[in-house]
Amino acid sequence: MAKDRTIGVAMDFSKSSKNALKWTLDNLADKGDTIYIIHINQNSLDESRNQLWAKSGSPLIPLQEFREPEIMNKYGVQIDIEVLDMLDTASRQKEVCVCFFFNHFPFSLFFSFSAEFRQNGIQFRQRLFRSAYVFLLLLLRLLLSVQVHIVTKLYWGDAREKLLDAIEDLKLDSLVMGSRGLSTIQRIILGSVSNFVMTHASCPVTIVKDSSSSK
Repeated sequence: MAKDRTIGVAMDFSKSSKNALKWTLDNLADKGDTIYIIHINQNSLDESRNQLWAKSGSPLIPLQEFREPEIMNKYGVQIDIEVLDMLDTASRQKEVCVCFFFNHFPFSLFFSFSAEFRQNGIQFRQRLFRSAYVFLLLLLRLLLSVQVHIVTKLYWGDAREKLLDAIEDLKLDSLVMGSRGLSTIQRIILGSVSNFVMTHASCPVTIVKDSSSSK
């Protein structure tokens, strides 16, 4: 499986978009990946912010800021507890992998040569420091590789156009969307955001259907 992918999830906090997020975290998210939570707000911002963010969208919002109501309120977004719980759970699960490695690493390897150099304290310390340095580099590399980076990006405007903008702006390798379960007649009259994006997107698009929706 390819590593270090960028995966977007279209999120409007509906049941279908939450299903898409859960499916992404359960089936796609892997160590080293970056998951972008993409929310399109059709309400206009105040004039100054609208000029700044109308085309490029909001700054990237890391998970720790996404948890803060006062930060999200300035973007006109209310925190959804269910979505936040899914993201926090995914983050904790990756941390468990790191702890497992750390707790089971054979630290005795650092000291296996201590008897050989017991008579030469300077040389022993040099070998020990070099070994510790190499281990810390490997551990840092592991920490970075097992982490799933979760970032939020907000846009304002038409969902169809802005999702296509997000694909280009964020250089997404794939996009995951929920299906609203529109009937054939509704799709003709109202149109389907997912169908539009699938037709025009420059990356693969996965549509996650609600298993409880009517066929």
